[in-house]
Amino acid sequence: MPELVTPPPVQMNARRIVAVGTALWFAAFVVLLFFWGWLGRHDHRVWLWTCLAGTVCGVLGWSLMNRHRRQGRTI
Repeated sequence: MPELVTPPPVQMNARRIVAVGTALWFAAFVVLLFFWGWLGRHDHRVWLWTCLAGTVCGVLGWSLMNRHRRQGRTI
């Protein structure tokens, strides 16, 4: 059996990924606000709150990454 080789780590900008994801969640929240009545009539208002939760989680993740960055930890 051949020996497994561990590939080198991939360099990426995690802060950019979190920022884009948070912005997309917020954009979806704003778009769904225009459909408040339709979402309520069809029992889909949970979509709106899911987008808001994604935005809040993204902001919390961003602040945690900033704290780690200030403390000198790498991401």
